[in-house]
Amino acid sequence: MNGDTALDLILKAGIVVKFVLLILFFFSIVSWAIIFYKFRLLSKIERESEEFHRAFRKGKDRDIVYQSAKRMSVSPFASLFRAAYQEGEASGEEIRRTLKRVEALEAARLESHLTFLATTGSTAPFIGLFGTVWGIMNSFRGIGRMGSASLAVVAPGIAEALIATAVGLAAAIPAVVAYNYYLSRVRKNIIAMEDFSQELTEYFTRNKSCL
Repeated sequence: MNGDTALDLILKAGIVVKFVLLILFFFSIVSWAIIFYKFRLLSKIERESEEFHRAFRKGKDRDIVYQSAKRMSVSPFASLFRAAYQEGEASGEEIRRTLKRVEALEAARLESHLTFLATTGSTAPFIGLFGTVWGIMNSFRGIGRMGSASLAVVAPGIAEALIATAVGLAAAIPAVVAYNYYLSRVRKNIIAMEDFSQELTEYFTRNKSCL
């Protein structure tokens, strides 16, 4: 075992432990892809929403504001405005129902992929633990075959088994941190969206003749 690196231990691991590690690497790679994707998406959403809100506050002509909304592809604020604008002469209650539907769709889009991060954070340590338990069982079988419990016999099996726990934690910790961080940002965006939805309802029902 002297001089064995983590990679050496992985390569020498049994088929079950290797399969466990493969699952954990999959979880980790996808989690990191989601982490970077959500960071870019939420940053763009927040930037566009802030920009549109400024245009909405300054805009006197609804048609001009609508043109601004059409240029913003990811902002929930712009989506809400487009939906309300397209209702035309609808009543305040109809506009509210339309905005509620858009809110639900936008909230689902904001929350997309967070479930995978939560799943990784909650299951990866246990998957790693399964690999560890299996590896230790193999170590004990090795002791039985060799008839010896010396460090030279036990250490390699235990070391490769513990790699599974380490990889499980390495996959789970970033996923949990990212999940909590993005969930907080998503909730702030949803609250801001709901406030803007109320503002839009009043805006479009104040003077329907302007639509």
